[in-house]
Amino acid sequence: MNPSASEASDSITICRADYGNAHDAAALVALLDSYAREPAGGGVPLRDDVKQGLVEALGQRPQAFSVLAWATRPEAAGGRVPVGLVNCFEGFSTFACQPLVNVHDVVVLPAWRGQRIAQRMLHLVEAIARERGACKLTMEVLSGNESALRAYAREGFAAYTLDPEMGQAQFLQKILD
Repeated sequence: MNPSASEASDSITICRADYGNAHDAAALVALLDSYAREPAGGGVPLRDDVKQGLVEALGQRPQAFSVLAWATRPEAAGGRVPVGLVNCFEGFSTFACQPLVNVHDVVVLPAWRGQRIAQRMLHLVEAIARERGACKLTMEVLSGNESALRAYAREGFAAYTLDPEMGQAQFLQKILD
């Protein structure tokens, strides 16, 4: 598949987000805010300054790209509504001396879960990553998010290990005020 192309199936269309398109920008912010409000997203809505500046900031980063899922709804403005989002950032694997793509946010609105929308979005993410010459996809997921873990395992994601005797990698953070 051409990574810039859309994938349409049933009433869902999967496409790369255009940060310069007002509809894509509004969908991205609304979907991410919806996710942020859920327990898995921290339970706190996005700050107004984040909502205002997010899409422009993403657009200024050539290593960033996003994928959107749209459902066809004739009664909706433009005939479609946003139902899913994946935000990604290109990084670099020093061990492979190649780019990698980190899947940073995966969002599917609750009413649309169970339809494999995330998997369909991840297929386009993988195609874009391959186009960029990436050696792998990475992601972080909360250990209690069992449905997401099952979905990602179906797509070939597994815990990161270099040497099984050293254990699995853990995701750590340090907040910089």
